[in-house]
Amino acid sequence: MHFSVKTSHPAQTKTACLILPVFKTRQLGPAAEQVDVASKGALSRALKRGDIDGSMGQSLMLYDIPNVQAERVLLVGCGPLKELTQAQWSRCVGKAVEIADQAKPGDAVIALPERDDKAARYADARDTVIAAGNATYRFDQCKSNADKRPHPLRRLTLLVGDGKIATTVRKGMTHGQAIANGMALTKDLANLPGNICTPSYLADAARKLGRGEAKLKVSVLEEKQMEKLGMGALLSVSRGSRQPAKLIVLEYKGGKPGAKPVALVGKGLTFDAGGISIKPAAQMDEMKYDMCGGASVLGTLAACVALDLPLNVVGVIPASENLPDGDANKPGDIVTSMSGQTIEILNTDAEGRLILCDALTYTERFKPAAVVDIATLTGACIIALGHQASAVLGNDDKLTEELLAAGQASGDRAWQLPLWEEYQSQLDSNFADMANVGGRAAGSITAACFLSRYTKKYKWAHLDIAGTAWVSGGKEKGATGRPVPLLTQFLLKRARLAE
Repeated sequence: MHFSVKTSHPAQTKTACLILPVFKTRQLGPAAEQVDVASKGALSRALKRGDIDGSMGQSLMLYDIPNVQAERVLLVGCGPLKELTQAQWSRCVGKAVEIADQAKPGDAVIALPERDDKAARYADARDTVIAAGNATYRFDQCKSNADKRPHPLRRLTLLVGDGKIATTVRKGMTHGQAIANGMALTKDLANLPGNICTPSYLADAARKLGRGEAKLKVSVLEEKQMEKLGMGALLSVSRGSRQPAKLIVLEYKGGKPGAKPVALVGKGLTFDAGGISIKPAAQMDEMKYDMCGGASVLGTLAACVALDLPLNVVGVIPASENLPDGDANKPGDIVTSMSGQTIEILNTDAEGRLILCDALTYTERFKPAAVVDIATLTGACIIALGHQASAVLGNDDKLTEELLAAGQASGDRAWQLPLWEEYQSQLDSNFADMANVGGRAAGSITAACFLSRYTKKYKWAHLDIAGTAWVSGGKEKGATGRPVPLLTQFLLKRARLAE
């Protein structure tokens, strides 16, 4: 979808669909008031009929409004103006774009809320673009008779009443488009089935991303190279699969030469059956989403490229499958990680931490300013936080606070869990330096405790996205593209570009 910013009188704006926010109770926003005056009260009369009073979720499509250049006017209820949050505005935009898209208008114009705060205007523009991208996203790559929709919504213009804030709105739009495109890439990769999106496919997607980009270097380590490096933990997981493991490395050099990079390490389990500790059959198809951490790293790097971000960023994605096989890990096996630490594998379904620990050790060579790993790591995280927030844990308070703030600012929120020394003893093993699981209690925390043993040489934070990376079951099933908004906001703030 193409996005643009325009400053004009809403009644004189030519478009197939003019989207206007309406607030409770029957309160017209500034743009809607201008249209109402031009049309001699047409909107007020429509509101008095009672079909819409401005409550959240309401909508009303109007046609042939006098003295208005738009072919149709869509009123969208946004609730009380003073209580309008980022999340609520995003929901309003999503609903409006879905309705407009169904009408097949080709283009639409949406009036943004009038706010005094510059940062809020930036956020409204950014979130409008992201919400529109989410509303129009379709995954039909694997359908033989996909509906091509002859007149989908192709252009959305953000209408502002004051030319003085157009620059701020345009900045938000640009950032939002990069994030939306990064989310779409993340969703495309995650929604592909495991027989297509293999570790090799994921590596090819990374190479494609780097093709023709002078600032982005992509390299892929094969199993023989990983074996020479001593990545016994990572390679122990791939032994049960016919698909070879890959270690995908992306180096984006947008900052000053020699400046320490921010490293993003994403779990890339392209399918996880649990190995010998096999998962239940119900909803096992959704384990194609176990690579969402890796996919989000690619989506975030795509946003960095699109924004020409003045920052050095490294992406590391350990990619593998976890399947039962005669050569697969067995409960009780002991493997040696790249760091030299030994691990007793008590549960082969706790494989994400095995591939991540070697990737985290490998990341040391980049001398990073900070490292964030992203993983659909534990079902316990869903029990703790549901599907609303990702969990964040780490060894540096400032880095953790940066991520929490980025989540709050982007609407892609996270919540901190403790990483206290007292939890470490749950990983004690009689036969190795550590066990790969610490029992049912505090499962998300002990998983992070495991990773913390490989991150002592740098500032590190862990994002557990098991509850936020995809939506389960039914017609809504699919990847969410999270936490690309959080990660991109975090990098934008580090680059001093975010409002």
